[in-house]
Amino acid sequence: MISTAFTTRRLFIAIPLLLASAFMPVSVQAETTDWVSNEGGRMRIVALAPDARGTVRGALQIEPKAGWITYWREPGDAGIPPHISFPETSGVSVSKISYPVPRRFDNGDVRDIGYDTAVSFPFELSVTNPNQPSAITASAFIGICRNICIPFQAEFNLGLKADGGTSFAEAMIINDAEGKLPEHPSDDFAVTHYSVSSDGDTLRLRLQLPKDAPKKPQVIVTGPEGHVLFNETKGERIEDSYSVEMPVGKLPKGYDMKGKHWGILVLAGKRAMETSLAFE
Repeated sequence: MISTAFTTRRLFIAIPLLLASAFMPVSVQAETTDWVSNEGGRMRIVALAPDARGTVRGALQIEPKAGWITYWREPGDAGIPPHISFPETSGVSVSKISYPVPRRFDNGDVRDIGYDTAVSFPFELSVTNPNQPSAITASAFIGICRNICIPFQAEFNLGLKADGGTSFAEAMIINDAEGKLPEHPSDDFAVTHYSVSSDGDTLRLRLQLPKDAPKKPQVIVTGPEGHVLFNETKGERIEDSYSVEMPVGKLPKGYDMKGKHWGILVLAGKRAMETSLAFE
């Protein structure tokens, strides 16, 4: 989702660059595509052959140039999250895409969530007929920004064959990407309590933090699409427990939190934990 902050902050969109470099199909080298580049960086897709269930493991690799950033699943105040799609007639669909631990970038009043170094987004595809050799077109769409923001779209040709074999190099890239995802809740790192004030204006959290975590972790809560909670009030650390309140902000008109699931990412030193908050 591109917010109002995105349109007012960025000076222009480099459409000529987009048209010149983004829509050219790329030849396949085994299951690794060639890189496609634009002014702010480059990207490619790595994919393994379908398994017996028709599941394909892969990764979208993005390498921003120095000074440029690309975005997490919720970009913050501005930006475009990564997206992969396939033609409806291809028999291939994206069943899951995951997001490595991001950074928060503060530039005045604008706060971005993303990556300023090479990043790989692991994904899983579902193939309707894994035993039928097929060459399909994958479309990747990302945002890559510095003082300008360039919507970057590219098409990649993938040959998804059940007998295509597994390349050690490709498997290593995907395994490495999966190893950089936030961890799941555990005994020493978790959300132990959460609630919303009666007026719906404040989210109250209590976290269990690792013993070696910094005194003040960084907490990012994501609600409906395009809505991110950054601000914290009344943060208090007592031993390994951290309590904090976060203003909910203005939600979409008519939005009802009941029955919804929000995401939470906690960055605490060298560790990061991601889970969801269910509102009954």
